[in-house]
Amino acid sequence: MDLDTRLLRYFAAVAREGNLTRAAQRLFVSQPALTKQIRQLETLLGTPLFTRSRHGMALTEAGRVLAGRVPSLLAAHDRTVRETRAAASRAARVLRVGFLASAANEATPEIIAAFGRRRPGWRVDLRQAAWSNPTAGLADGEVDAALLRLPFPGQDELRVHELFSEPRWVALPASHPLADRDEIEFRELWDDPFVAAPVETGWFRDYWLGADEREGEPRIGAVTDHPDEWLGAIANGYGIALAPESAARFYARPGIVYRPVRGIGPTRVGVAWSPADDGNPLVRDFVECCLAA
Repeated sequence: MDLDTRLLRYFAAVAREGNLTRAAQRLFVSQPALTKQIRQLETLLGTPLFTRSRHGMALTEAGRVLAGRVPSLLAAHDRTVRETRAAASRAARVLRVGFLASAANEATPEIIAAFGRRRPGWRVDLRQAAWSNPTAGLADGEVDAALLRLPFPGQDELRVHELFSEPRWVALPASHPLADRDEIEFRELWDDPFVAAPVETGWFRDYWLGADEREGEPRIGAVTDHPDEWLGAIANGYGIALAPESAARFYARPGIVYRPVRGIGPTRVGVAWSPADDGNPLVRDFVECCLAA
């Protein structure tokens, strides 16, 4: 019998959390989708793995046996995939770097150039990820390092060096009543609909909604997964959005204005990599280039 590793990851998350809601947030999937996948795994194995109750999800005897085996199975699988992809990159003399939106802003070309001087004959392959992938492929071993917005889900399981911080501003339709203001209090925006990341991104989405710095639940006017969709939703009046100050430079377009916001903390940018690559000299060189820039 062939078992999809995705099903095993879902099972491991529910076993660890003992709660479907928390496990779904950890996995960036909806709770109904997670429930469906757990039932599929139970059907494949021909036995219940959890006892459901209003108190949560308790492992059955069969579930406890599987829970004891799954971590080593997944670790071996991940190590094999990571090492295979890394070997292919080394053969092609390519360092794969994931990023979200504007990466490290104006420092990005300098970082890439510095890495090229340090590693002649190598190139950096920048891979932009969607909002629904806040580690930009790093968690799945699709990239060797990533330039990310901090904080992000799964950050505690990776190595991270903060590079810089910048204020969070707000992106508004040009027709918005506050668009002519030089600066806006975040409180004045609480009743506006917001353009949000997919719900599966959990507290990454919450951070960019300012959930911890407002009263009440934010109104959602649109959900987008890519910068172009995000810009289109704002320009067309579906909502407003918090954004890094640098978005005013990197994502300027007609119909959208960016304004400073008081009453909300800054966003930070960092370089991240897997603990499995602590001894990788290429990753170390890239991180040093980031820190120097």
